[in-house]
Amino acid sequence: MTGDCGGRGAKRSPAANAQLALLLDVAAAPKPGNVDRDHDLADLRIEHFLAGAVGAGAGLRRAAAGAPVGVALERAVAGMSRQSGGNTQFGALLLLVPLVRAAAEVAGTSRAADARGALQRADAAAVVEETTVSDAADFYRAFEHVDVAVADPPEGMDALDVRRGADAIPAVRERGLTLSDVLARSDGDGNATEWTTEFERTFETAAAIRTDDGPLADRIARAFVARLAKEPDTLVRIRHGPEIAADVRRRAAEARGDPKAVAALDGDLREAGINPGTTADLVTAATFVALERGVDL
Repeated sequence: MTGDCGGRGAKRSPAANAQLALLLDVAAAPKPGNVDRDHDLADLRIEHFLAGAVGAGAGLRRAAAGAPVGVALERAVAGMSRQSGGNTQFGALLLLVPLVRAAAEVAGTSRAADARGALQRADAAAVVEETTVSDAADFYRAFEHVDVAVADPPEGMDALDVRRGADAIPAVRERGLTLSDVLARSDGDGNATEWTTEFERTFETAAAIRTDDGPLADRIARAFVARLAKEPDTLVRIRHGPEIAADVRRRAAEARGDPKAVAALDGDLREAGINPGTTADLVTAATFVALERGVDL
C-alpha cells in the first residue's frame, strides 16, 4: 500500500509543514555522512538543526503571508543562523521559501478544495518567474548571516560572487538581475538547478516518499540514499572534488536497499568528513512537498 492518507498535512499551514520538513530531515536515519537522529558531526550537532528549524519559522511564515521571496529568505536565514553551529539549512531554505509561497497561494484559491496534492511544479515555477531585482539583493544579504560553501563563480561573474554578500548588490542592480536570473547563472549547483527546472527532482523525490511505506522518517532516509545514488552531490564536489563526489554517488547506488551497506557507507563518509548536504537540502524540500500533498504522518 502507499503512504497516503486523506491529506492530514492540509491541517498544518505551509510554513508549519516547512518547519516540520526541516525537523524530519534530522529525524531520519541513516543519512550517510549527515547529521541525523543517531549521529552528530564533530562541529555540528542535531540541536543546531533543531534550533535552526525553529529560528527559520518567522521567515517561512512571511513567505506564506505573501512577502517577497527575497525578504522571506533573508529573514529565514537570519533566524536559522541564531545557533552556534553556523550554516545548518541555507540550501534547504533556498528551496523551501518559494515552495511555501507557492503552496500558500494555492491554498488561497478554489484549488484548495480539491483533492490533496494541489501544489504543482507550475505553481513553484510561477513564483520563481516573478522574482525581482530586490529579491536578488535580499538573497545576497542572506549570505551575511552564515558562511555557505559555494563553488567559484563562472568566468566574468566575479562581481556577482555570492561570497561578497551585500557588496555584490550594486552589480546585481546595475545588471538588472532578478533572483531567478542569478540562480540561472549558478551552473552546476544542485539547489539552483531546482529553481531552473520547475523543481523537477524535488517533486520526483516527493512522489517516491509518498508511495513508499512505513514510518515517514524511514521513507525520507531511503529517499536520501536513492537521491544520492542518482547524481554527485554539489557540496561533496565543492569540498572534496568531482572524483570523490562521483565515488560517493557510485557507492550509494551499490548500497541502496542493503541496510548493512548503507551503514558502512555512513561510517566511511563520517570518518572521511564527507557530508552530502545538497542532497539533504533537496530531500527536505521533497518532504515538504510530500507533506503538502497529504503524505501519512
